[in-house]
Amino acid sequence: MGAKGRSLALLSAAAIALPVIISTPAAAAEQSGIPSIDEVRHSWNIRQLASLPKQAPFNVPEALNTDMAFSGDKAFVGNYNGFTIYDIRNPRKPKLISQVSCPGGQNDISVSGNLLFLSTDSSRSDDSCNSVSKPASEKTAWEGIKIFDISDVRAPKYVAAVETNCGSHTHTLVPDNKSKDLYLYVSSYSPRAEFPDCSPPHDLISIIKVPVKNPAAAAIVAKPVLFPDGGNAGVPGTFPDRFVTPTSGCHDITVYPSKDLAAGACMGDGILFDIKNREKPRVINQVQDNKNFAFWHSATFNNEGTKVVFTDELGGGGRATCNEQIGPERGADGVYDITGRGDNRKLEFRSYFKIPRPNAESEVCVAHNGSLIPVLGKDIMVQAWYQGGISVWDFTDSKRPKEIGYWERGPVSNTLTTAGPWSTYYYNGHIYSSDIEKGFEVLEIVDPRVLSAKFVNMREFNAQTQTHFW
Repeated sequence: MGAKGRSLALLSAAAIALPVIISTPAAAAEQSGIPSIDEVRHSWNIRQLASLPKQAPFNVPEALNTDMAFSGDKAFVGNYNGFTIYDIRNPRKPKLISQVSCPGGQNDISVSGNLLFLSTDSSRSDDSCNSVSKPASEKTAWEGIKIFDISDVRAPKYVAAVETNCGSHTHTLVPDNKSKDLYLYVSSYSPRAEFPDCSPPHDLISIIKVPVKNPAAAAIVAKPVLFPDGGNAGVPGTFPDRFVTPTSGCHDITVYPSKDLAAGACMGDGILFDIKNREKPRVINQVQDNKNFAFWHSATFNNEGTKVVFTDELGGGGRATCNEQIGPERGADGVYDITGRGDNRKLEFRSYFKIPRPNAESEVCVAHNGSLIPVLGKDIMVQAWYQGGISVWDFTDSKRPKEIGYWERGPVSNTLTTAGPWSTYYYNGHIYSSDIEKGFEVLEIVDPRVLSAKFVNMREFNAQTQTHFW
């Protein structure tokens, strides 16, 4: 969310994502236009296989499902109140293994081996899972990263915590190519003068080194300033008018460790940087879009590392932005090619992509978290759009991206509500979705254009830590 607190050459086909209407309590709804409440519609090539509602104590409105990570036959889902572990050996019948209650919104999540990392981005009384809210204006308030041992997925153990400036809205797992240790790039933003641990300027990220053999010794090793010039100064305005959020930190960073490359979505700026030295990342290119991007939210490389898709979280994850008033270029994805070599590499804008279906004014719709579908020779990704649903789209031609599949559910109510898929990722043959209110959902795409992805088997998956598939 935007507010603080926050890819064997195989058959090709020219199939079109035709709508398929599924009978619901609103079976009388028209087959065009906006679905009625909880009505499901999808393209011919995508179907839902399973849906597990949130379980107590995460079945209350304030316990929003957030990001996901995967390891072996387990899925890990963050929640504002903690995290849940699912058994996905049978994707048609996923099972809840355990839940850990550990409030700390938004609990962005990643996994590596027997370690699980959680981002805490709300001021707490201490670093424990029993903490309570505390004003950020108080020096003793705590925000940052929590570390768990998940050797026993039925009973994860709290290991350690590391406090970071302005907390941790998101974090990115960065393996060290020279050792077995891990780094976490911690993204945070929105400083205020009255916050002693989050005062402006905040043009940096925090880098935590985690010794895998002794995770309790995790500590901050660097706080590199990415915007020595202060970054985008912003363009004043309020929703729905055009505006740009000033840069004061980063929202999300995606890394491609084998290429020593990273892309940062940093509020008013998109950046490309060299991470050969994990503790000293260097910005090599910086771009802005003051016409159409309000808030640079997240980034995804293509498989070859020659393109980046940036998302714009217009409305901060709390507004209806998929409508005629906003249009197809605002609140969209931006497709950028990476041109040049070495330190002369640049991000070159090619096109926008936005879901082509209008949403109701009661539906919070926003470009959110997605991942590549590992298709040989193609650039195809699946993406969450909150109540805009799930979209599968092809950006092989950077200038002409196109949707090839979708799945969506109608509004949850007639009142503007934050709901729908927060993160939607492809993992080992299936699409998994963390729905903010509905729970954990599993879908399947059957389409010759993505068939080669079935040959890719991942042992672990963190969407913001990309690997080369083919």
